[in-house]
Amino acid sequence: MLGGAVDAGESYAEAAARELAEELGVHVEPRFVLTFLCAGVISPYWLGLHEAVITTAVKPDPGEVAWFDWLTEPGTRRPRPRPRVRTGRPRGVRPISRPGRPRAAPRASRAGPARSSGAPAPSR
Repeated sequence: MLGGAVDAGESYAEAAARELAEELGVHVEPRFVLTFLCAGVISPYWLGLHEAVITTAVKPDPGEVAWFDWLTEPGTRRPRPRPRVRTGRPRGVRPISRPGRPRAAPRASRAGPARSSGAPAPSR
């Protein structure tokens, strides 16, 4: 699987053909499969998936491709384990507050309410 960004004024198919040429030295007409919206880390973005039948030798550009291999047809039909999908935000990351909207108070831990100073808790 190859990837790359669509340049300004370029279609998904043109970008796919350009990436094949840049990364594998292959000049073919890719076939559109689908587009989908990816959630992204910073913001959502659209991805386009294309496929191509390559009948000539590939010449991977070492500056673009670290490794490549061919899959056999039976290998493409074998179920693959699904990657674990993380939900929510990473630990320690707080959402940015919007102007005019107060930030939520920090949650108390199981050990008790959070203390703002470094002083020890009073003994009981």
